Amino acid sequence: MQASDEFSEGQLNPANAPIPGVDKPTGGLIANLPPASFSFVMATGIVSTGLELYGAALPSLVLFIIAVLAGIVLAAATLMRLIGTFGLVMRDIRSPGRAFGFFTIVAAANVLGARFEMYGWITMALAMAILGAVVWVVLNYTLPTELLVAERKTPMIAEINGSWFLWVVGTQSVAVAAAMVARLGGSALLGAAAVGLWGVGVMLYLLVATLVTIRLLTHPVDPASLSPTYWIYMGATAISVLAGSRILLLDATMPIMETATPVVAGISFILWALGLWWIPLLILFGIWRHVLRHRPLRYEISLWSIVFPLGMYATASMLFGGVEGLDFMVGLGRIIIWVALLAWLASSLAMAHAAFSWLRRRRDLRGARPGPSSP
Repeated sequence: MQASDEFSEGQLNPANAPIPGVDKPTGGLIANLPPASFSFVMATGIVSTGLELYGAALPSLVLFIIAVLAGIVLAAATLMRLIGTFGLVMRDIRSPGRAFGFFTIVAAANVLGARFEMYGWITMALAMAILGAVVWVVLNYTLPTELLVAERKTPMIAEINGSWFLWVVGTQSVAVAAAMVARLGGSALLGAAAVGLWGVGVMLYLLVATLVTIRLLTHPVDPASLSPTYWIYMGATAISVLAGSRILLLDATMPIMETATPVVAGISFILWALGLWWIPLLILFGIWRHVLRHRPLRYEISLWSIVFPLGMYATASMLFGGVEGLDFMVGLGRIIIWVALLAWLASSLAMAHAAFSWLRRRRDLRGARPGPSSP
């Protein structure tokens, strides 16, 4: 297992963007923080949720604590990056291959909010829902506008990748949060908003899937470009099913539910089937990338784009299957959640190995520097 270049000094450029009050190496890491860094929180939080639904309370709690702590650290780092290196943030916003990674902030907030609600911590759940909604509104209109008006030398389609599905994931996570708050407060307006957001998310999935597929068909595909982010093809369907499940749990007397229930239930099941169809193909993509084309196995932030879809698919299967009385879906979800946990453990070990390798190289570089000369 090789260490990722993301932990390599060659990728850090703190001289161009110093963080006031922070040492140079740490400042470099913050300055180059990937937009999709909150994917770790998303993945950890949703696996925790799935384990809770399974009944594995202790591992679920451990992962929940890890997700919360990681969220706090990443939130602080993101704020420091936004304040200290605003130019780099804008560069990411104008990059088609990186911009939609910022939607991991929205999804992470709403995944944590759902976990807080499961523990009965309603105030924290509401705070996360508000945070997710505010960030979603900002990103939902800022990113597409910046990408469309930015000057570029090549067509944008060449830079589109699987991370664009995070637009769908972020939107559906807001639908989940709206349904959660509507259920807690009995708000018919929020119930209607949840249904509307779910519909927008489904339409965005069709739009993004079309764009990503056109890119794959019209531009050369190599092992570097066929990254794990394409697993969000499946993850976006899974969170749409989860959002549909949350909507189906709303009070049936809400005005929107008479119209929405059969539509949401039917489309959610179709999306669940589509997600299941994607899994073997995505596995084949990985075999082609690493076995046939010999792409080295190493840590990359996009590994969490495998963990999150697996955890989300398992969670959505258990919840939707339980709501609709489809035992085979519940059974499949109870199997896949353990696959998701194994993927989480493997990705965490790879991340730790990459981090320790980077620290070791830094120590060796410091040791190799000559000390001050004697008088």
